[in-house]
Amino acid sequence: MKIDLIIKNIGKLVTMQGSFFPRVGREMNELDIIEDAYIAVSSGEIYEVGTGDGYLKLVDEHTKVDDANGLLVTPGLIDSHTHLIHGGSRENEFSKKLNGVPYIQILQEGGGILSTVNSTKNATFDELYNKAKKSLDRMLEFGVTTVEEKSGYGLELETEIKQLEVAHKLDKNHPVDLVHTFLGAHAIPQEYKGNNEAYIKILVEEMMPKVKELGLAEFCDVFCEEGVFSVEESEYILSKAKELGFKLKIHADEIVPIGGAELAARLGCVSADHLMAASDQGLQDICKNNVIANILPGTSFNLNKKSADGRKMIDMDVPVSLSSDYNPGSCPSENLQFVMQLGCLNLKMTPNEVLTAVTINAAHCIDRANEIGSIEVGKKADIAIFDAPNLEYLMYHFGINHIDRVYKEGKLVVDNKHVVY
Repeated sequence: MKIDLIIKNIGKLVTMQGSFFPRVGREMNELDIIEDAYIAVSSGEIYEVGTGDGYLKLVDEHTKVDDANGLLVTPGLIDSHTHLIHGGSRENEFSKKLNGVPYIQILQEGGGILSTVNSTKNATFDELYNKAKKSLDRMLEFGVTTVEEKSGYGLELETEIKQLEVAHKLDKNHPVDLVHTFLGAHAIPQEYKGNNEAYIKILVEEMMPKVKELGLAEFCDVFCEEGVFSVEESEYILSKAKELGFKLKIHADEIVPIGGAELAARLGCVSADHLMAASDQGLQDICKNNVIANILPGTSFNLNKKSADGRKMIDMDVPVSLSSDYNPGSCPSENLQFVMQLGCLNLKMTPNEVLTAVTINAAHCIDRANEIGSIEVGKKADIAIFDAPNLEYLMYHFGINHIDRVYKEGKLVVDNKHVVY
């Protein structure tokens, strides 16, 4: 076996190993941390994890040996909910938000999502590609090696396909792996205002089958919220998506507790996302049905809203993941490390729980836990080295980029905080 890379002298290695299912409750706080560790990589995969100079037996003239200099090493971070591909930006709405205009009101007035829909429709393929690549580079610089991306800024077939095709080209050309989600049910287009039924018919009879036929998305998502898609409409859309073979996600109970979490449990969604207004019954239901609660504290922070109760969810044994919700309206930030710090400061999660939520639980959230999310033999060598002595320091010293280096499938792609691929 040819060993391509050894990373030695790791001060603290957090492996997250042994998680065949999402971690819940006390498991989220129980980390496997190895001191004075090394990682051996062969053909882009983890070959061996050990301590001290045990790696010497694996080294030959072809092996690259990198020194971690006693720093903290974790699996590559996973951002399991983003709206990566979009045109334009929405800083023109910033003053409205500061003056207390509700998010849904801005949407109903033709702003919000609908504003970005217009910008995305008018953007060329290359414009969307270059804009998203810039954001992916930033995410990678913060230690993110896998990203879920959603369509949803077309609301008609041509632009939805354009978004997804941009994402597939990025997935091919960029070091960060992309997981694709169809979100045609992101809003009601202006031309169908007051006629949800007509748009939903197009969505389920034309758009979803075509996206599936072209193999452009693995998941289907819907924005289940008062003033957008009702629980009944969301159930119909997601049931049709399930029949087509999509795995399911749902934007649930972000603003009003209308029963999105309960719906996620009934349909067996992989994740229910947001959940800032989820009811106790909804949380109990997703717990019983192994639906992952994907919390987006950066959005709550940006909207000046109370965060989802991550502490209560973990204490209820709900599996929890964290993600950025990077988008041009409610969370225009690619900084997952800041989201992690908000997990501690606003959600009252421990540093251990937060790391679990952006590694192995996030991997389960996108159905990739068999290949990423932990440092284990046979998994992809997606590795983040932080300029920090321990995990607590990473959360305590907030608002900066702690990354020293990032490896994607064993290749150095970020060095001293800058992309080098």
